Amino acid sequence: MNAYKKLLKNSGVFAIANLGSKLMSIIMVPFYTYVLSTGQYGTIDMIMATIFLLLPIISLNITDGTLRFAVKSEHSKRKIFSSSIVVVICGNLVFLLLYPILSNISIIKNYVLIFYIIIFLQSVNALISQFARGIGEVKIFAFNGVLNTFITLILNIVLLIKLHMGIEGYFMSIVIANFICNIYLIVSIKIWRYFKIKSYSYELVKELLIYSIPLIPNSLMWWIMNVSDRYIVGIFLGVSANGLYAVANKVPTLLNLLNSTFSQAWQLSAIEEGDSENKSKFYTNVFNILSIVMLLGTSIILVVIKPVIITFLGKGFSSSWRYVPFLLLAVVFSSFSAFLGTNYIAMKKTKGVFKTSLVGGVINIVLNFMLIPLIGLNGATLSTMISFFAVWIIRIQDTKEFVNIKLNIKSLCLTLTIIFIQIGVLYINIRFEILIQILLLGLVIFFNANTLKEALNKIINIFSKKRPNYRVK
Repeated sequence: MNAYKKLLKNSGVFAIANLGSKLMSIIMVPFYTYVLSTGQYGTIDMIMATIFLLLPIISLNITDGTLRFAVKSEHSKRKIFSSSIVVVICGNLVFLLLYPILSNISIIKNYVLIFYIIIFLQSVNALISQFARGIGEVKIFAFNGVLNTFITLILNIVLLIKLHMGIEGYFMSIVIANFICNIYLIVSIKIWRYFKIKSYSYELVKELLIYSIPLIPNSLMWWIMNVSDRYIVGIFLGVSANGLYAVANKVPTLLNLLNSTFSQAWQLSAIEEGDSENKSKFYTNVFNILSIVMLLGTSIILVVIKPVIITFLGKGFSSSWRYVPFLLLAVVFSSFSAFLGTNYIAMKKTKGVFKTSLVGGVINIVLNFMLIPLIGLNGATLSTMISFFAVWIIRIQDTKEFVNIKLNIKSLCLTLTIIFIQIGVLYINIRFEILIQILLLGLVIFFNANTLKEALNKIINIFSKKRPNYRVK
């Protein structure tokens, strides 16, 4: 199958899934802001952030290795899955030894049992779903996300509104949803066909871990750039400020919807096209389209963000629009750096992922401690944006040995300039603000019209090509 066509097809599958799961999570934000206080929401956000931090450590990030080896490897699928699931189970058993420590951490101690259950269920879900993606069951992988979000949404309504269970109700929703989704994955893939204890291979585990372990620090650095600022915000500004920041972080989910949809499909394409002679041209064309779509999405959100948040969120959260603009750009630069990071994964050079992410993580922590006490919550947003920008710039140079991507520097700089003007207009509260924002959005579209037109024509050409008519002679 044509590389572009396969990328578009997989992107379409993931788009349907992400539209369901991500949009449901966005729709629930006003619900959470009315049902929960800023303090409760901040507590939930910090506990979930801690879970996301621990997952790659507990599982030794074996899920990334499972995906990579399942897509392209000389090992059998049964051998790969059997070896990987043993690592995940053993990691969770070892993690139990930390129970005495976790039960004395103030923010976790009241929820430590459910904390353990969520980590176990999510680590199993991550492994099976990535394995499904690796063996080509992308529809099952995609629907797993939709199902998880839908069940969580229904249970949130029941447990938070009907039964008034608060934080406990929120976590119970996650536990039940993950349990049901794990059952769905097991049955849909018939996972028992891929598990046999005799297929466990110590040598394969070593091979998987050589690939996966360098990605653990990368996951930690990514977590630092995405989440650590919430802890620093909590230290300097309090849990309520963290609640505002958590809500502000939900808005870029709209933009991240585009990125996650694409990146899930792109990771498969990058691995499959890693040995192609035309990969530099392929990567360049795809990146140019990705950059325009992400920046255009940012511009559109900036037009509507202030009136939408003020109108639809609870009174205590109405000022959260102030912290959205730089988080949007953080998502943009995160998507750019993740795009280039796939080169390391495709070439099995995962140490490069860690090296570049380490720089971003250090920059983020230093800037957080400098800027949050100085300018408040926007210190956190600026720190996140700058750290992702730094990783992107470093990876441009660092990945040239794998693939040479030719950036459209003029278009990128011009578009970013217009977006920064939009952000300025947002903060100064001038008359006819919406009209000015729409005009600036029009400029973004105008200056990128050729690239958008070329992308559209390429898509049309791909799907308008007729299949050859083979006749039996």
